[in-house]
Amino acid sequence: MVKSMTGYASETGEISLDSVVYSAQWDLRAVNGRGLDLRFRLPDWLDGLEGSLRKILSDKVKRGNVSLSLKLSRSESAGPMRLNPAALEAAVSMVMAAEAQAEARGLGLAPMTAADLLGLKGVIDSGPETLDQAALVGALLIRAEALLAAFDAMRAAEGAALAQVIDAQIDAIASLTAEARQAAAARRPDQIEALKAALARLAEAAPGLDPGRLEQEMALIAVKTDVTEELDRLDAHVTAARRLMAQSEPMGRKLDFLMQEFNREANTLCSKAQSADLTRIGLDLKTVIDQMREQVQNLE
Repeated sequence: MVKSMTGYASETGEISLDSVVYSAQWDLRAVNGRGLDLRFRLPDWLDGLEGSLRKILSDKVKRGNVSLSLKLSRSESAGPMRLNPAALEAAVSMVMAAEAQAEARGLGLAPMTAADLLGLKGVIDSGPETLDQAALVGALLIRAEALLAAFDAMRAAEGAALAQVIDAQIDAIASLTAEARQAAAARRPDQIEALKAALARLAEAAPGLDPGRLEQEMALIAVKTDVTEELDRLDAHVTAARRLMAQSEPMGRKLDFLMQEFNREANTLCSKAQSADLTRIGLDLKTVIDQMREQVQNLE
């Protein structure tokens, strides 16, 4: 499956552990890159979360600059309230000490009610004091599955759209290559006449020139204008590109290299053209190849 390197997904949800509720806000995005670069912005007090997410992303994404952020906030739920005897004893002792100090200085304090005592921090315990990090990390990883699935689906959808464009461009290159063969065949009579005229000029300019040397020079001129090899290589590159596009594994890097080979053959074809039709076809080829390269650089 062809996938794009660009993608985005976000998710917000809650995780409840015992009587504690965590609000999690995820953000996952990726842009083009030469290799795979994973960057994380996660709560630094959660041990093991980054390592697990790094492994999951490395298995799913092979190329691109990927950033994943998580904002995690905690709130106590309305769980059963419990009296903390130690905190209550400490609060009563502090109240009694304050009353004793005030009485020694001749000050009178208003009596403290039970409700006042229970309102002091720590006297009423409404949730656990300790955090089960392993349970929280496990719950976060489960919630991250939906985020990663949405992210991968977006990359696949963009990749499918890119594949349609690139397949059409490959077909255009194949069609232009076939047209170039016809143009090359059509210019052959003119080439023969041009070679004969060049041979006559050489013979006239250097009447004592060795006939064998003349034949060598004419053969070199013929080779320099022959575009058969360039057209054969273009056909081979078209076949290779179609084979790569049919693969199930990432092929963006290989296609990007193949685009250089396409461009090299198109440049050589233009330099050897020696006809208006072949030059036009060569320039059209270069245009399609440049457009295809822009699309290929978005593939994973």
